Amino acid sequence: MSNRSMGLDGPIYQYLLDVSLREHPLLAALRSETARLPEARFQIAPEQGQFMAWLIGVVGARRVLEIGTFTGYSALVMALALPEDGQVVTCDVSSEWTDTARSYWERAGVSGRIRLELRPAVETLADLRDRGDAASFDLAFIDADKTSYGSYFEHCLELLRPGGIVLVDNTLWSGRVADADDHSADTEAIREFNRNLHQDGRIDLSLVPIGDGLTLARKLPAASSLPGGV
Repeated sequence: MSNRSMGLDGPIYQYLLDVSLREHPLLAALRSETARLPEARFQIAPEQGQFMAWLIGVVGARRVLEIGTFTGYSALVMALALPEDGQVVTCDVSSEWTDTARSYWERAGVSGRIRLELRPAVETLADLRDRGDAASFDLAFIDADKTSYGSYFEHCLELLRPGGIVLVDNTLWSGRVADADDHSADTEAIREFNRNLHQDGRIDLSLVPIGDGLTLARKLPAASSLPGGV
C-alpha cells in the first residue's frame, strides 16, 4: 500500500505533481488529515485519484461502486467528477473512518451523490444484484481486504454494464508480488488474483504502475469475450 506512485522518487515525483495535479482544496485537506492516522498508508495517491476522476469523464460514468471507503478521499474525488445526478455507492465497515469521510463530503457539497453502506461489502453487493441492479454500474473501484479481491471482482463484474470498468488497487503490492520469498496471505492472494485476471476472457486488461499498482479491467460484451483466456 502506498500514498504515492512506486518508482517515482524525489524531484521527478514532485515535477509530476507540479505540472499535472489539479486537486480540489478539500481533497488536499482530507489527504493532510488522513496522513496523521496510523493507517495513512491506506490513502490512495493524489495522482491516482485524479486519474480515476479522468476515467469517470472518459466513460461518461453516472453510477460508481466502491469497495473500501476509508476516510473518503476516493469517494470524494469520484463524486466530484460525476454529474449532479450521479451516484457513488461505497462500502465499508468502519464508522470511525467514515465519519471523517462524511464531514468532507458534506463540506464539498456532494454528500447527496454518495451512498455509504456500513456493513460487509458482500452483503451490499448481493443486495444490489437481487434488487435488479445487475449491469447498471459504469465503474467500480476495489480497495479493501486483499484475500477477498476475487469475490469482490466477480460481484462487481456482474453489476457493471458491458464496457464498464473495474479498477483494482494495490495490485503491485509495493513490489512484494515479485518477491519469491514473500508468501504472506495478502501477497499470495494478490498474485492469484493477478494471474486469474490475466487469463480472464470476459475482460480486457491493463495494470498501470500508478500508486501501488492499479489494474483496469473493462467488461467486454458477451459476443466479444475471449473464451479460454488470452
